[in-house]
Amino acid sequence: MNPHPRTRRPGAAVRGAAAPALAALLLALAGCSSGGTSDEGGAEPAAEEDAPAAQDGRPALIATAAGAEIEVRDAPDGAVTETLASPNDFGADRTFLVEEERGDWLEVLLPVRPNGSTGWVRTSDVELSSTTLSLHVDLGDFAFRVLDGGEEVRSGDIAVGTEDTPTPPGRYYFTELLRPPEPDGDYGAYAFGLSGFSPTLEEFAGGPGQLAVHGTDDESKLGGEVSHGCVRVANDDITWMAENLPLGTPVEVTE
Repeated sequence: MNPHPRTRRPGAAVRGAAAPALAALLLALAGCSSGGTSDEGGAEPAAEEDAPAAQDGRPALIATAAGAEIEVRDAPDGAVTETLASPNDFGADRTFLVEEERGDWLEVLLPVRPNGSTGWVRTSDVELSSTTLSLHVDLGDFAFRVLDGGEEVRSGDIAVGTEDTPTPPGRYYFTELLRPPEPDGDYGAYAFGLSGFSPTLEEFAGGPGQLAVHGTDDESKLGGEVSHGCVRVANDDITWMAENLPLGTPVEVTE
């Protein structure tokens, strides 16, 4: 493995434009409609190697599937638990956030239920890159911060899920970037899919209740609990994120 993987250039590949399937894909992301109900505010033990995820200012290691599918195992050389296609259902290259390196294997955060699930993939099955950027979402303060290492480079207000459809705290990463056909519509200028899922919606608009970070056409609701679980930000903020944050960027959601 290259001990110094390339740093992914700012911006992620955008999937979007006005394809007929895009609206359905966006609707499948939990909370990506304006129908909020309130306007008020078995992994292996760790090896003695530095975890490559962006914590405490360290760069995050991102793994992107090199082939048309990738096998995920329950341990290095263990049983296959998932076989995931690449591109994914949104047309984005299958991407993972790496939590640990061990020899020829990588423990990665998975975009599956339950939230926080991990598995192991072969290093030879992925292409590696890294980023020093991370998104931090504070549910209690209705605010986000983007850090570059330990330095704040962007911040702003957010809207989050309601009491019945909350935004779950946890560690996630960006799995795809979509551009809605109407930037002034419900989803704003861009929508990043997250690797996590709603804790209360097993299904949403025909999809699995996947979470997202997206823009909004109504910034007056920022600072409140209005969504089905997604995180909403101003269109200027989501546009900046789309231009600067790659797929695989770590997302930390705290209460």
